Amino acid sequence: MSKLVRCITTDGLVMAAAIDSTEIVRKAQELHRTTPVITSALGRLLTGASIMGNKLKESNASLTLRMNGGGPAGSIIAVSDSKGNVRGYAQDAGLLLMPNEKGHLDVSGAVGRKGTVTVIKDYGYGQPYCTQTPIVTGEVAEDLTAYYAISEQVPTIFCIGVHFDKLWRLDKAGGLLIQLMPAADHREIEKLEEMLRTMPPVTQMLLEGCTPEQILERTLPGFELEIFDSQEVEYRCDCSLERVENAFMTMRPDEIRGLADGSGKAEVLCHFCNKKYYVTQERLNELAAIQEQRMKEPRDSKQGS
Repeated sequence: MSKLVRCITTDGLVMAAAIDSTEIVRKAQELHRTTPVITSALGRLLTGASIMGNKLKESNASLTLRMNGGGPAGSIIAVSDSKGNVRGYAQDAGLLLMPNEKGHLDVSGAVGRKGTVTVIKDYGYGQPYCTQTPIVTGEVAEDLTAYYAISEQVPTIFCIGVHFDKLWRLDKAGGLLIQLMPAADHREIEKLEEMLRTMPPVTQMLLEGCTPEQILERTLPGFELEIFDSQEVEYRCDCSLERVENAFMTMRPDEIRGLADGSGKAEVLCHFCNKKYYVTQERLNELAAIQEQRMKEPRDSKQGS
């Protein structure tokens, strides 16, 4: 599993979180058979979603990140629960791109720069809260930083990386979030600016053997930290046959009956884990009958009143 750790400075002015998301990204790569550039793009978004989802206080809440900048990767989606367990996918998992002018994976070219970051927070009650902010660079970390600045107006530093070895095998992945609390002043800002000038990439610290706790201590040397308990997080899909059937129940009865193909059953593929579900024509007929009964109930009760 991957590991996520949160902390706050003892003066309550700075909040931070660090994650070693290597196993999350590795699982996503295995499930979706992603090329290195998509592994990097999706891995960064999954890492960011895990940190952001873990901030949600409600136990049944969830957070969805969707990036579409008009690039050849199409939409890239990551979903996190309130513990930081994530799942996601990219529309074009097999995209191949030449390296950029610096010789690095062209994540920005894959994602595109003309589009939006959509953040959906579902607290498990009422309508989900949806926000869209413009994509700034397509490199993911900068775009999530811009989301916090524009939408939540919270001074934020978001650092996310996915590192490969010389043979383009996934090596390390991780992220770091630092946020100033409302009471912070220029002194905290100056400390963070100095930290940024000397801070190595998150993946470099992971390659050197740093744990998420050590990353927090290393990146906030001028602060006393109160580190919370670490949490194990993973790539986790919550799909099930029950969820598939519940999705069918949003359709009309005739649509439900017509879902079966020539084999006499409907096939549903989960985009997050590639698991396939099959529903027989007999079961589709049962679901359609249930839906018909549900559609009659409001009319019958109204007639009897």
